[in-house]
Amino acid sequence: MRISELSRRSGVSIPTIKYYLRDGLLPAGRPTAANQAEYDEDHVRRLRLIRSLIGVRGLSVSATRDVLAAVDEQQGDVHLLLGLVLGALPVERSGRPPRRDGGPAEPDGAGAAEPAGTRDAAEDVAALTAEMGWKTSPNPPAAQVVAETLETMRALGVDYDWRSLLPYAELADRTAGLDLDQLRDAGDPLQQAERAVLLTVLLEPALLALRRLAQEHHSALRFGNG
Repeated sequence: MRISELSRRSGVSIPTIKYYLRDGLLPAGRPTAANQAEYDEDHVRRLRLIRSLIGVRGLSVSATRDVLAAVDEQQGDVHLLLGLVLGALPVERSGRPPRRDGGPAEPDGAGAAEPAGTRDAAEDVAALTAEMGWKTSPNPPAAQVVAETLETMRALGVDYDWRSLLPYAELADRTAGLDLDQLRDAGDPLQQAERAVLLTVLLEPALLALRRLAQEHHSALRFGNG
């Protein structure tokens, strides 16, 4: 297809496509004449993934380039590819994913002792994932968020540990299963990656809103006056 058709199919403007071509995010098309090239379905899928990473997930062009470089190396490993595009796995500046033996070298100062509260919260997260039987990468960013939340709650005097989170983890497990079920119709790895970003990032505000609606409902049932 010509670049005009590529723009129409992907929803990305021609000037933006040319920018992605110059910046190396999008592979060049097959030259057909001076200053002209043809593009195919791989370009359409790549552009849709770029659009979801930048426009939906909010990555910078530079960060998107790093993720795409890693994606190019991992298209045969859908599990790792999804981890890269969703941010569950960090990407080194080289564009490579972390090693399976634990990731890149630690930055300066990484060996410093952690405060006791941070260690306790991290141990809680480890206990929770073990109880759920979840298999995750070493030190995933999401685990750090959970640990920091537990630490903050304790600092505010709220007695909360991993057992308190267990019912929520069970709901999250069911939700994650529903998310992955919706990738089955996307046979191409790039299509799966794009859909995963859209389902995860775009649905998260709606899931939070559903929780608020459900809270209002249950509050009315328990404490309302009809």
